[in-house]
Amino acid sequence: MTAKRSFFGRLLRFVFASILAFLVVSVGSVLALRWIDPPTTAFMIGDRIGAWLDDEPNYRLRRNWVDWPNIAAPVKLAVVSSEDQTFATHHGFDFKSINDALEERENGRRVRGASTISQQVAKNLFLWSGKNWIRKGLEAWFTVLIEALWPKQRILEVHLNVAQFGPHLFGVGAAATTFFHKPAAKLTADDAALLAAVLPNPVRLRVDKPSRYVRSRQQWILSQMRQMGELKLH
Repeated sequence: MTAKRSFFGRLLRFVFASILAFLVVSVGSVLALRWIDPPTTAFMIGDRIGAWLDDEPNYRLRRNWVDWPNIAAPVKLAVVSSEDQTFATHHGFDFKSINDALEERENGRRVRGASTISQQVAKNLFLWSGKNWIRKGLEAWFTVLIEALWPKQRILEVHLNVAQFGPHLFGVGAAATTFFHKPAAKLTADDAALLAAVLPNPVRLRVDKPSRYVRSRQQWILSQMRQMGELKLH
């Protein structure tokens, strides 16, 4: 009996220490990234591993960090207009979109994406792809931390620099020079809307060879940008 109590005592101490370590590391990491630009992300690491497993001899991951003042205003507006129109006011989760997605699933219709920009940043920075409950729980935790510790401007800045815009291509800086041969500061509204149009699936949807669907999304995003007008963040 004494040995059993000792075992469970050690187990409880181990679980408590593991949880405490996770809390300290996760909070510390998110807080540090408020000021430090992330050198890589979980999705970029996954991209490298995938290329290695596929034995791609000419693999090259393209990215080029661009600070907030050097990103053209239309790019910021286009991404918010297309992905998360309540970004400036929500606290990490768009519960109306989540409810709409659940209703669509119950009615047997194709489920729309309900992830906010904050959730996408959490997923891209720290997590793996997938839809299991453990990953979704971690995504929610990191989303809460990001919203609590970063201003909205920083969240959008990081998102624009880590989002994937093409095969092995991440961030608006690399996308601007690769697809439009100019810096991110010079991107026009048309350029920005075209970039935002491929974000749902940047491997299948192409900026350099836009399909009719991508062009239609580009025009829809431009109309949403005109309706939203100026983007105001804190």
